[in-house]
Amino acid sequence: MVSKSSVKYIQSLQQKKFRDEYGVFVAEGPKVVPELVATQTFELIALYGTNQWLLEQEKSRMEISSGEIFEISQAELERMSGLKSPHSCLAIFRKKETIPPVPTDSLILMLDELQDPGNLGTIIRTADWFGVKQIICSPETADCYNPKVVQSTMASLGRVEVYYQDLRAWLAPRKDKILLCSSLQGVPLSDIEPAANQVLVIGNESKGVNASLLAIARELINIPKIGEAESLNAAVATGIMLSHLCKL
Repeated sequence: MVSKSSVKYIQSLQQKKFRDEYGVFVAEGPKVVPELVATQTFELIALYGTNQWLLEQEKSRMEISSGEIFEISQAELERMSGLKSPHSCLAIFRKKETIPPVPTDSLILMLDELQDPGNLGTIIRTADWFGVKQIICSPETADCYNPKVVQSTMASLGRVEVYYQDLRAWLAPRKDKILLCSSLQGVPLSDIEPAANQVLVIGNESKGVNASLLAIARELINIPKIGEAESLNAAVATGIMLSHLCKL
C-alpha cells in the first residue's frame, strides 16, 4: 500500500515548482514508461505498477537498472495519477543535468515562447521523427517536464536534447548559422534550400516569433495557404517545415 505522503508527493509533481525543487518528473502509461526506461537517458527513481502490468514486464524482460519498484492497485494509481484515465503504471525519473546547448552542424529547432504543453510534446516527438537532435527553447517556453509534454512526446524526450536559453544570446556568436523564422510574411517554404547549418525558429501560438529574432533572420518562411483556415497549429506547422528542411 502506498502511503498518503507518497501520494501527496507524486501529486505535487504536476506543478513545475515541485519538479524543480526535487529535480524529478512523472511519466505515466504502458507505452511511455517502458520506452523512457529503455532510452536510459533518465535515472529511474521509482516505478509503480499494477500486478498484471508488472508481470507482463517481467515476461518481456524489461531491464531496470535503478529505482524502487512498487506494486499498487488500480485505485491507488488513480489517486496519484494526473491523467483522467490512468492505466497500469507510473514512474518517477530524475531530470537530466542542465548543460549549455552544444553547437552542431545539423538542423537545430528553436521555440520562441511556445506555451502550450501539448504542442511542445508533439514538436519534440516530431523532431525525433525527422532526426532533429536539439531543440533550444526560450525561457518562456513551456516546461519540457510538464506531465502533458512528457505524455505527448511518447518517450522522444529521451532521445531529443531540450535546452532553455536566451535565443538571441545563443545565436549572437554563431554567425555561420542560417536563421529561418516562421512568419506569415515569409517566402514559401519550397523556396528554401535545405542546409545542414540551418536554425528554424517557431514562434508563440498567437504572437508568432519575436521581432528581435525576425530582425536578424536570414529568411522569413511560411507554408502557402490553399484553403480557408485562418492559421495552422504550431506543432503541425513545425512538422511540415521539418519535412522539407530535413531532406538532406
